[in-house]
Amino acid sequence: MAKNEFVTAINCMDGRVQEPVMNWMKQRYDALYVDMITEAGPNKLLRSDNKVLIENIYDRVRVSTDRHGSQYIAIAGHYDCAGYPVSAEKKKGKILDSVDLIESWNLGFKEIAGLYINEKWEVEIVCIKSDKPVEA
Repeated sequence: MAKNEFVTAINCMDGRVQEPVMNWMKQRYDALYVDMITEAGPNKLLRSDNKVLIENIYDRVRVSTDRHGSQYIAIAGHYDCAGYPVSAEKKKGKILDSVDLIESWNLGFKEIAGLYINEKWEVEIVCIKSDKPVEA
């Protein structure tokens, strides 16, 4: 894979999860920079009725795609989140839903990753949607 200058992450504002997500994105996508779009509990917010906030997140994602050429994005949720204090299972379900929403934006991402950062601050892959055809 050729080096990507920018990739995108929609992540919690919690400082504990910034580095694990940034490091995972840089390593997986051979990227120099991660455009970090942060909110408290973004996986909950993306699937809420708050259309203004969702549009704001979308607009920031568009800056990353349109101005920085990002072709890869992740949505992350994490253990011990003050903005969305629910079980890991429920959070992972919202992460899956958020991946579907991001996919519906049709921004041409090569991959959309759903990530969960566990109690050891390690990245767990919830899902990865790719534009690559599935081989039979």
